[in-house]
Amino acid sequence: MKDIQQELEERRQVARLGGGAARIEKQHAKGKLTARERVELLLDEDSFEEFDMFVAHRCTEFGMEKDRPAGDGVVTGWGTINGRMVYVFSQDFTVFGGSLSETHAQKICKIMDMAVQNGAPVIGINDSGGARIQEGVASLAGYAEVFQRNVMASGVVPQISLIMGPCAGGAVYSPAMTDFIFMVKDSSYMFVTGPDVVKTVTNEVVTAEELGGASTHTKKSSVADAAFENDLEAIAETRRLVDFLPLNNREKPPVRPFFDDPSRIDESLDTLVPENANTPYDMKELITKLGDEGDFYEIQEDFAKNIITGFIRLEGSTVGVVANQPMVLAGCLDIDSSRKAARFVRFCDAFEIPILTLVDVPGFLPGTSQEYGGVIKHGAKLLFAYGEATVPKVTVITRKAYGGAYDVMSSKHLRGDFNYAWPSAEIAVMGAKGATEILYRSELNDPEKIAQRTADYEDRFANPFVAAEKGFIDEVILPRSTRKRVARAFASLRGKNLQNPWKKHDNIPL
Repeated sequence: MKDIQQELEERRQVARLGGGAARIEKQHAKGKLTARERVELLLDEDSFEEFDMFVAHRCTEFGMEKDRPAGDGVVTGWGTINGRMVYVFSQDFTVFGGSLSETHAQKICKIMDMAVQNGAPVIGINDSGGARIQEGVASLAGYAEVFQRNVMASGVVPQISLIMGPCAGGAVYSPAMTDFIFMVKDSSYMFVTGPDVVKTVTNEVVTAEELGGASTHTKKSSVADAAFENDLEAIAETRRLVDFLPLNNREKPPVRPFFDDPSRIDESLDTLVPENANTPYDMKELITKLGDEGDFYEIQEDFAKNIITGFIRLEGSTVGVVANQPMVLAGCLDIDSSRKAARFVRFCDAFEIPILTLVDVPGFLPGTSQEYGGVIKHGAKLLFAYGEATVPKVTVITRKAYGGAYDVMSSKHLRGDFNYAWPSAEIAVMGAKGATEILYRSELNDPEKIAQRTADYEDRFANPFVAAEKGFIDEVILPRSTRKRVARAFASLRGKNLQNPWKKHDNIPL
């Protein structure tokens, strides 16, 4: 018996070494942690339960049968993050460059199946050279099996991808179908075709970092949600994100202890909106003053900065926030901001996370680039996302809510539950100047008359009371009491039960 136990321990030690000490040193020299170190840091201490430690590949081509390392380049299993269960896989770059084989894929598929069956998030740590060439179509089939599970798990359990090394070719499509993608600056990249292929086909000379680095995907393409300085920071932020999310689509978001009075009055909010309607202010100040302890977890901070998305807590419960940012493009909606917000709203709705919308929007961004780029379809994505959402929706209009953008930003007409406005709110088809020039075109030659007409229009419409008279605004509230009113609104909606008509699935304007 002792011999068998000793053999087990020896085999475990070999498996834990992955590709061996020399390759582990190389991984560390690049500033990267090993697959097992990443898992140990991500999960609570001693909580990791590993699966398939001794699985080896079955390939006999190109002399592969002589090198069959235990684990086959991926560490899989489950554990806990702050006591809550998650499933995890971590690709091991020290074993065949983390390349995906048939058995490597089977290991990933096994834990994804278990995650869906048992209702717990999946966290995938990607660090792979792609499909294992020696296995040919078997490795491609393995990718497709993983992709199919990403699709089936979508909206059932949260899926988070950490890109901590190369992720190229077909490998990128698995993270692309997950809910959140985090990258590490200078050591991770994602692209469908690499710099060499790009140069051959298009004659463009580009580095891997420029083509698919963390900066590219957080600022330009919006593929990634955030980029961090190193593996440690990315893992710490992942743990923090998981704390905001429910385990699956049948559970409510977690409730954490809180030490912030839900009825807290903040008089500084009374002067947040400037006297001049064209002067910007920082909407993040309002968000942090509304949330418990000022804690705000922003998603896609570096992309489409004219809209803000992220999570706060109210009375300890997670709330998704979508807010126009007057500091950037005056808070206009455009193609990028519509896509960013629509995806976030749909995530919140899929996982029963209530949505708070803070509105200061002068309209959609005009211009040929927007129209040619399909702003109509992209703007409709956000409209569609809010319209189909059945979670509690609370909206606060702080200043401008003009034209179609008023409708899109979780208006009463899109089944908003509580729609509040500050006294500084202006709800109209368009701004006073533009409206006056259309209504009184014949008087354009008389500046004094036009000025008077503009002032009259502002008196009539540059306030929240016309909308309140019609019941489109439930209440005009004092800015200082916003936290109290919003917290009470969400508290009253905890039992909300709204269902859309039966359908196989919708056809969102993609």
